[in-house]
Amino acid sequence: MEYNSVKLILLDFDGTLADTRMANALAYEATFTEAGYPLSAREYLDRYFGIRCNEFLTLYGITSPEERERLRLRKIELYPSFFDSVRLNEPLWSFCCQFRRQGGRVWIVSTGSRANIDNAMHHLGIGIADHTLPDGERAAREAAYPRGCVDGVLSGADATHSKPDPECFLEVMRREGCSPRETLIFEDSRVGLEAAERSGASYFKIDTSRF
Repeated sequence: MEYNSVKLILLDFDGTLADTRMANALAYEATFTEAGYPLSAREYLDRYFGIRCNEFLTLYGITSPEERERLRLRKIELYPSFFDSVRLNEPLWSFCCQFRRQGGRVWIVSTGSRANIDNAMHHLGIGIADHTLPDGERAAREAAYPRGCVDGVLSGADATHSKPDPECFLEVMRREGCSPRETLIFEDSRVGLEAAERSGASYFKIDTSRF
């Protein structure tokens, strides 16, 4: 692949752009403790991290859709309480900011909850560019975010099939008018890397322990 042909970068969020493992685990532990279910942060990380919330709750054994939704919403409420443990992947984010300054586009593509992603991005000082605004207004809006912006976010609710299906990546390529040859994907999980490979784009594996 010739990297000077890349026009679009797609980033997984949890474990790729940001290390949110402990924040997610502690939020689920607190949620489950409130509800009277046994689940430690360690068990969540070892068995369930990276799985969509509804799928995780079903695997855990919570059969009631109403109970799963109640727990999902409570976890979203508690999640920001643990943001002190969230770390940004500084080298990757710096690369993406430089890529945008040179005219490229950067999206977050995650199977996670949009509310969770938005809350974590706000904590990190990262916004979403509004390309419907005139250039000057858009630049002023982006300047309000100390860490810069991405061009869009596609979350779990926006895709019918979760990773390892490549639907989420292909959908953003469609929206941006880019081919797989013009796209570079960064992922950390096994299912995410499989989805990246199946999309036809080039991809890099991120090791969370290194940032």
